[in-house]
Amino acid sequence: MKKKKIPHTYVIVFSIIVFSAMLTWFIPGGQFQREKVLVNGVEREVIVNESFTYTDNNPQTWQIFSAMFDGFVNTSNIIAFILLIGGAFWIMNESKAIDVGILSFLKSAKKLEHNAVFKKIGVDNFIFVLIMMLFSVFGAVFGMSEETIAFTIIFVPLAISMGYDSIVGVSLVFVAAGLGFAGAILNPFTIGIAQGLSDIPLFTGIEFRMLAWVFINLAGFSYILLYAKKIKNDPKKSLVYDDDQYWRDRNKSDNLQDLDYYTPKHAWWVFAFLSAVLMYYSFTETISTLKIGQSEFMIPIIPVVAGLFIISSFFSLRKSVHFFILILLMLTIAFLIIGVMGYDWYVMEIATIFLAMGIFSGIAIGKSANSITDLFLAGAKDIMSAALIVGLAGGIIQVLREGQIIDTLLYYIASSMKDMGAIASVEMMYVFQTMLNIIIPSGSGKAALTMPIMSQFSDLIGISRQATVMAFQFGDGFTNMITPTSGVLVGVLGVAKIPYEKWVRWIFPLMLILIMIGALLLIPTVTLKLNGF
Repeated sequence: MKKKKIPHTYVIVFSIIVFSAMLTWFIPGGQFQREKVLVNGVEREVIVNESFTYTDNNPQTWQIFSAMFDGFVNTSNIIAFILLIGGAFWIMNESKAIDVGILSFLKSAKKLEHNAVFKKIGVDNFIFVLIMMLFSVFGAVFGMSEETIAFTIIFVPLAISMGYDSIVGVSLVFVAAGLGFAGAILNPFTIGIAQGLSDIPLFTGIEFRMLAWVFINLAGFSYILLYAKKIKNDPKKSLVYDDDQYWRDRNKSDNLQDLDYYTPKHAWWVFAFLSAVLMYYSFTETISTLKIGQSEFMIPIIPVVAGLFIISSFFSLRKSVHFFILILLMLTIAFLIIGVMGYDWYVMEIATIFLAMGIFSGIAIGKSANSITDLFLAGAKDIMSAALIVGLAGGIIQVLREGQIIDTLLYYIASSMKDMGAIASVEMMYVFQTMLNIIIPSGSGKAALTMPIMSQFSDLIGISRQATVMAFQFGDGFTNMITPTSGVLVGVLGVAKIPYEKWVRWIFPLMLILIMIGALLLIPTVTLKLNGF
């Protein structure tokens, strides 16, 4: 009997576009009036309450093809981000610096195995929890999302080198950040906007959200560690064992046995130039204001990072250019965090610093301008499929928007929650936000769309507005890790070479667990007297 072939990820996404177009034939068109309001100092477009009106139907037909074009236009920032990141890392990969770093990391990890404590808990488990905790904090505090695409290129090869698979590599970064994003302790893009639109003091109720974050992380980390243990014991049990051949071949081709450790003059020139640039910014940006929730910290972070870079780079260059390039990678990551927390950086700025990192890596190992260009194009070509799927997924939202049925769905579901008890109402809000997240994966966009209605609706039925925000928070967070309309998810999977349908098979049980935890955590918000509720 011939084994049934699983549809390609592109086929699955295009099928969803077709299904979305079919919905526009059966669901009537509708729209809310919108107005602009100031939320936490930023102008947002929100729905005017009780302003819904039906409009003429706008069924989608041939637009399933034009939606692809519009999807590429609407997600062009993420597509450009992926291509630039792919090209930059391909240049860096030519230096073998990341491979040297992974090898050094594995040697250090092996030494820890002799320690009785680490031997009992498992060195890999300890390392994985530390990595996941870091990215979960990033997700909870400043809403790390698109940034995980860049880290995927680092952690997938690392996980496979350690005897795991690409799913484990993606989980360490993307899933961990997603768990933190759902916990959203101080996330300004979800909690900040939702509370601002609901006229709730910013980041109140933090005590209960921290408790929720702990439960969400416990469940997620446990699921990932149990899966990782299974794959370590038998790598062939991995859903992506065949797909990971790409990474295994790439690791094999990076033979480090005969690698020469050297430092060309170009590397010293790069060091001198970057040191001069950092010293200049150390004087012009001596004090930076980093924002964490409502708190602001004024610290001389750039001079500190500059000093650490200059000292560590000098000693690494005396050892080998490979270690200098690893320091350059650390500098890039440090400025990513500083830029996001202190200077409102987004994908354009982040892609720019990674591109600069790639170019300086190429110069440091003595590559000519033409060679660096060829390497960049090779990297962009290798990652092209990941960029294309992001644009294709953007077509789903485009069809629903052009069909004018998003507001209608919003109106239907909001109306269905009347005449329910407190627990049933908050759970229905949660279900509604979860379903809506499949259509609108943008947390800030969904908050602006739904919270003006939901916060006032909660007043009518006697539910705390803070509980409504929690329902939004959970509904917005969990399904980001599975919805095909998320440009970040399909971008990460494309970079890791994981087919979407295999990812769904792996993460679906975790989604059920997390959704159930979210439902249970909402009950105390309407039955107990909690601080901030």
